[in-house]
Amino acid sequence: MTMADAKDQGRFERLMMDDGAEIAAYRVGPNGPRKGGVVLIQEIFGVTKHIREQCDRFAQMGYEVVAPAIFDREAPGLDLGYRPEDVAKAMALVRSHAVERTLADAIACVALLQAAGPVFMTGYCYGGSVTWLAAGRDVQLAAAACYYGSMIPARAGLEPRCPTLVHFGRRDAEIPMSSVETFMAERPEVDVQLYPAGHGFNSDRRADYHHESAELAFKRTIALFDAHSARGLHPSVGERS
Repeated sequence: MTMADAKDQGRFERLMMDDGAEIAAYRVGPNGPRKGGVVLIQEIFGVTKHIREQCDRFAQMGYEVVAPAIFDREAPGLDLGYRPEDVAKAMALVRSHAVERTLADAIACVALLQAAGPVFMTGYCYGGSVTWLAAGRDVQLAAAACYYGSMIPARAGLEPRCPTLVHFGRRDAEIPMSSVETFMAERPEVDVQLYPAGHGFNSDRRADYHHESAELAFKRTIALFDAHSARGLHPSVGERS
């Protein structure tokens, strides 16, 4: 059985946000002792099977994970692919949805997990940008890992308030290396890792998927989170055996 064929390990639930909206979120408990919580922010295509697989993967490493459906107000149950028409629909949603709204929802999810231990954040593409914005806010994140967020270079003025790792592909057609190099010069304290890959290299559904880069980026992300997890292990909230 491939990962793509595997059954989801978690489930969707409804979460109340600070604007009174109730949105869906995929939530999965840790496999074994709980190391901490992870708020995982999707690409623009929804909480897709790929995103749920990423959540399940972090859960296998001992983290409780919540992935909010950030466009649930406008498009409940959004689950798009990467065809041109899907990209066009997703981009229309992004243009009509303020990134500050997504950031507020992400922060609400951080608060949801904080009582049980340290909280981390990661995200892909649009979600990588949101993770960078969250790292620059006082939201009590233990660490953050951002995957190829196109807004990140332009937001270099933000100072991360937690240890932050940023993954970029050297062949990313959407994020020029010149802007990445400028970002690295402006934020030398940020751990920026470069890969021989294009945009979206973490997703095995995308043409730019690069297995070796995806595996290395995940290994580095887990190493960051593990290094900043609590000294002791916490009892799990909804721990899976």
